[in-house]
Amino acid sequence: MSLRLVLTRHAKSDWADAATPDHDRPLNARGRDSARAMGDWLRSQDATPDTALVSTAKRAVDTWSDLSAAFTRTVEVRLMRALYLAPPEDILAALAPLEVQSALVIAHNPGMAALAQWLVDETPASVEFHRFPTCATLILDIAAQCWADLGPRSGAVAGFAVPRDLMG
Repeated sequence: MSLRLVLTRHAKSDWADAATPDHDRPLNARGRDSARAMGDWLRSQDATPDTALVSTAKRAVDTWSDLSAAFTRTVEVRLMRALYLAPPEDILAALAPLEVQSALVIAHNPGMAALAQWLVDETPASVEFHRFPTCATLILDIAAQCWADLGPRSGAVAGFAVPRDLMG
């Protein structure tokens, strides 16, 4: 069995009100457009996940809401406080108990960028990959029996996109 993992950094957040706590910042208009475009791209890549693990930060939940609108089937979603600003090992710990074939994680940098770099067997050609900008999305196919078996360089890149690629 192989697993499919989609890693998405939350879309662009709104900084209009500097008093808004970091965890509570929503997406700005560009972020909402980016998340919708990324959802369309994921659907076109046949990358609708079975389960989505989403940080409880408002910008991550908003990203999920806009991105998932493109999916044509129901996806189980788990909102997880542990993914808020999580390092790679915490993201891996959240994935480990899953019993599905495909999963999507929406979380934050620097953890998402570090995890993506650790998992890929070959770095995508995009100059944006190492930066993993807002709403960057990586699709990985992993030859593993279970999520606890994820290891360094275990993921074959099936796709990588940033909103700029999709929206012009």
